[in-house]
Amino acid sequence: MSSPKTLSHADYSVAWICALPLERAASTSMLDEEHARLPQASNDPNSYTLGEVCGHNVVVACLPAGIYGTLSAAAIAIQMRCTFFAIRFAMMVGIGGGVPNKKADIRLGDVVVSKPTGTSGGVVQYDYGKTISGGQFERIGALDKPPQALLIGVNSLESSYMVGKRNLCEIISNTLERNPKMKTSFASPGPHHDLLFNANYDHKGSEDTCANCSRDQLVSRAQRSFNEPQVHYGLIASGNQVMKDGKTRDRLAKELGILCFEMEAAGLMDQIPCLVIRGICDYSDSHKNNHWQRYAGLTAAAYAKQLLSVITPDKSRNTEMLHGNILLHDGISWWKEDADISRPKQ
Repeated sequence: MSSPKTLSHADYSVAWICALPLERAASTSMLDEEHARLPQASNDPNSYTLGEVCGHNVVVACLPAGIYGTLSAAAIAIQMRCTFFAIRFAMMVGIGGGVPNKKADIRLGDVVVSKPTGTSGGVVQYDYGKTISGGQFERIGALDKPPQALLIGVNSLESSYMVGKRNLCEIISNTLERNPKMKTSFASPGPHHDLLFNANYDHKGSEDTCANCSRDQLVSRAQRSFNEPQVHYGLIASGNQVMKDGKTRDRLAKELGILCFEMEAAGLMDQIPCLVIRGICDYSDSHKNNHWQRYAGLTAAAYAKQLLSVITPDKSRNTEMLHGNILLHDGISWWKEDADISRPKQ
């Protein structure tokens, strides 16, 4: 068996960030080729998986176990950019809670992609602001929008989907064939396990299944005529708390036009040019369970791979040679075995 390819820090241009181990597993399964690890500075504790996806050299990183939220996401982005200083853009890839509504027929396993609106860059930090007179909560600040290269790619895929050119299922199927141990645990639970309850009906019992919940409270929805996950584009709400209440979900969604809730993206948007891709594993209400998490993580990762396939890889390296075996960047010293060390010109 041949040794994995070894590149330099300057060769990696795409950051692929996850929050959970299952998201990282789904993401690394999309790699066309895995590369050898590279040295890191002592102040960068992150664990990276390096590889290639559709011609792009990608750095996959995951948040520390049990430490989630916007601050943790911001920290990992800062550390990553110091180590891999040639990164052009990032994708936050993982699971989220969907907001089904009349305009967007969101189902479990679907994908929501952040897309700028007239007043937002695509992600809103819904729990950040101030309380004013009368107890009203006023949100302040605005987050950056995704980079142009990713938005152009998103438009290209959206147009392809409109004329029926979808291959998410093909990407997922090929991935599971290459990784047979994932076939059972990352497979779709099936539409009969996709239950949407009325917003004012709370989960019954302490179990993580809805076996004790009344089927009379289910929202009636037409069966889909296709099995492939649907991709939705719009506003993603990010905050430091898990959304687990249907009434609050619907109130905020109506107020802000939200399609999805998650917990990390707001920490990334101002740190690194970023697009957020979320596979829907629940409906942001009290009826949460783990049945759809792995498949939803896989659908989000499949869309991320598909997106990279329509973006031209950046293979140009505007570099200058450094003498000796020491590479200095942002005050960090890197020891290299090869004397042929380079970094991007400032």
